[in-house]
Amino acid sequence: MAKNDKITLNPEKFAAAVLGGNTQYPDEENKLYIKRQLTLYLEATLLAQDFNKLEETRFDMAKAQQREDVLSKIIEHRYH
Repeated sequence: MAKNDKITLNPEKFAAAVLGGNTQYPDEENKLYIKRQLTLYLEATLLAQDFNKLEETRFDMAKAQQREDVLSKIIEHRYH
């Protein structure tokens, strides 16, 4: 993967995948299990959204660094 390739997560799909591995305990009441599932879904969705925001920031920083590199080369060639 190139340095500027951006990874983004679909928060709903990510949360659904996380829930798929969260089975109900043998003696767990349905209501408690549903609450656990809801909490896990919300936490997974928020985590994916946070990841996407961080990834966007990283991507923007990489683009800014590329612009700086190009400008430096242009200035260097122009004045040398």
